[in-house]
Parts: sequence; C-alpha cells; structure tokens
Amino acid sequence: MGSGMPRGGRRLRYRGASAAAAVLATAGTLTLAACGGGNNNQGGGATFTPRPTAPATESFTGTPPSPLSSAASSAIASARASASAAAASASARADEFEASVAARTEQANQQAHQRLAKVRGRGNAASDVSLSGIPRSQVGDLQAAHVNIHNSSDRTANFAVQIDFRDARGKVVETRYVGAENVRAGQTVHPYAISHQPPEPRLTAVVAKAERY
Repeated sequence: MGSGMPRGGRRLRYRGASAAAAVLATAGTLTLAACGGGNNNQGGGATFTPRPTAPATESFTGTPPSPLSSAASSAIASARASASAAAASASARADEFEASVAARTEQANQQAHQRLAKVRGRGNAASDVSLSGIPRSQVGDLQAAHVNIHNSSDRTANFAVQIDFRDARGKVVETRYVGAENVRAGQTVHPYAISHQPPEPRLTAVVAKAERY
C-alpha cells in the first residue's frame, strides 16, 4: 500500500484519460469540418456557406402568382398584343386598298369627263347604259344611282358616261362623270354615280351622254 497508488485512484486516472481523448477526438472532428470545405483557399482559413433565409413577408399582400399562372398571363398578354397588331395592320391595309380604289375610280371619271367633252349628241353607247336606284341607307343618305353599263359590242371596250341630276322642274343641278375601263364583250358593270347635293330636295338622275371607245 505504501508506494503504489490505490486501485480506485488508478481507475479514476484511466477514466480521466478516456474522457480527455474523447474531447480531443471531438475537437479534431470539428477542426477537420471547419478546414475541409473543398474550397482551395490560399490563406487556409475556414469558409462558410450561409444558409439562405426566406424573405420577410410582413409587407406582402395577397398571394404571389405561381410560375404556371405567371406564364399563362404572359402568354395571354402576348397573344392579345399580337391580335391587336394584326387588327391594326389589317385596318391599315383596308384603308390603303380603299384609297387606291377611290384614286383609280376618280382617275377613270376624270378621263370620262375629258372624253365626253369631245362628243356631240348623246354618244354612241347611250342605249347600252341605264340607271337603277340605290337605298339611301347604303350610301350614307346621299342621292345616288347604279350606272348599269352593258358592252353590247364584240370586243373589250372603255366607257364614258355623263349623269345629270335634275330637280323637279328638270333643271340640271349637278353633273357627274363615270368611267368604266376594260369592259369585256357582253359584260355589264355597275359603277356608282353619287350626287354631292344635300338629301333634299330630291333629284332625278338621267343619262345625258354615253360613249364607248
């Protein structure tokens, strides 16, 4: 008993050594975890990747749209924009076409006026031209008539027609000229003659001259 340590004390020393070894092992594991992040830092220091945090939602109202609903809204907006652009383009093309038709019609009518200025009498095609009425609702409540031009010849021809609008006393109030080009043999065309006079008093349209050339 004199020089040796008590058996119980030796067990305490062994237990203390085991506990110290466990602490060192744990510390070593923590050190390796801190230094071994796979990032080749030149300084050899520890690197940490912060965990992303959710945004604060206290200032939000309603519910945010899902990715699918956002995509659907974008597709609908894009389709509406495309449809609007297509409609605008179609309207512009229609306006351009109507303007070109009006320009060609006006040119033909001017040529008819020039042609008939040289014609004496009623012309060589008066019997090939007749008039028929047009409902005012179709021409903006204006006074107008269909000019029915029939090519009774055996070849394609142009026509120049003078239409007089007369009042109840037979006085010519207005004269309009109508031209028709490249009318095929046996074909009948129906251009308009539209008065620029007010809807009242009523006027009567008559064929004054008609020339085939």
